[in-house]
Amino acid sequence: MSVVRTIFLQCPAPSVSPLSTTPFSTSKCGSVKFTISCSSAVSPVTVLNGNVDKKPYERTEVRLGLPSKGRMATDTLDLLKDCQLSVRQVNPRQYVAEIPQISNLEVWFQRPKDVVRKLVSGDLDLGIVGLDIVQEYGQAGFFFIRSSSLQFLWQGDDDLILVHDALDYGDCRLSIAIPKYGIFENINSLKELAQMPQWTPERPLRVATGFTYLGPKFMNENGLKHVTFSTADGALEAAPAKIDAYYIFSFKMGIADAIVDLVSSGTTLRENNLKEIEGGVILESQAVLVASRRSLIQRKGVLDTTHEMLERLEAHLKAMGQFTVTANMRGSSAQEVAERVLSQASLSGLQGPTVSPVFCKRDGKVVADYYAIVICVPKKALYKSVQQLRAVRIYS
Repeated sequence: MSVVRTIFLQCPAPSVSPLSTTPFSTSKCGSVKFTISCSSAVSPVTVLNGNVDKKPYERTEVRLGLPSKGRMATDTLDLLKDCQLSVRQVNPRQYVAEIPQISNLEVWFQRPKDVVRKLVSGDLDLGIVGLDIVQEYGQAGFFFIRSSSLQFLWQGDDDLILVHDALDYGDCRLSIAIPKYGIFENINSLKELAQMPQWTPERPLRVATGFTYLGPKFMNENGLKHVTFSTADGALEAAPAKIDAYYIFSFKMGIADAIVDLVSSGTTLRENNLKEIEGGVILESQAVLVASRRSLIQRKGVLDTTHEMLERLEAHLKAMGQFTVTANMRGSSAQEVAERVLSQASLSGLQGPTVSPVFCKRDGKVVADYYAIVICVPKKALYKSVQQLRAVRIYS
């Protein structure tokens, strides 16, 4: 049964650390009326103010929440496997598994939004989900900390902590899309959309979305006051790279003027004669590692487990973008060879080149006319580095 709720979004100046990744605007204060219709008996808006059950639950195991299905689930398992943290699931239909490399760690497979909700409630300690899901369902407050030592912990009232904000997969953006034709044909920016005279209290801009927190918040902060939002429960369970069919149908049936949803390549938008507009990107998102602040501080073993996971993730992600280049170069000494290599900025590597003598036997004597140079270079600079190695006569 459809439920319609009318809410008033306020713009108070919240207490947020300067390091927080959540953008808040305090320049547009006041109340803006939004109507949110949902096809479920319980509106997702009920969790917007962090009103979730936070009863303490005593347990000894550390719990990690992972997406249960879709592209995000597959990519998450692949990443953990590459970090030597393979998830062992005895039965594919079971929702609980383990990672043998980390003792006392229990893996829970959940819907992404449920991972965040269970982190806030304390049922989970760690989770890997998209940043968009964290900001949509964890908006009771979260704080970002990126430190392999995890020595410093935020002592405020935020429920969630972003331990790693860039796991390098699941890239997408939460964006506004409108038709390419009709009254929107010449509308190419958010400012132009807001200034259209068609939107009145009697005839507001109708937006189909599953992001009933981020969508209204963004519209409010950008001057779109006459807006209604409609959604369907469960409509965001598709892969992040796909605009959900519900929203396309809402548009084609004439019950929505615009869509707010996740976009990856934009192919689905183009195929349905929709377009993104300038200034209409609400959030750039990718997979993140998030933790319960209370668990990190209070629950035994969570901090150590988080530290180990973060070290493995950091090591893998850094290594993924680096290449080791080895070459031999004739020279009179290691010092002289190093000076020639360092004359090119891109050949300095992480700390500098490793230069060692290459011994060979000539005329019955062991000599070192050549030196081996080993450098570590970023993937994007690989070809340029090889060119510069040739320029300093590496192969002479």
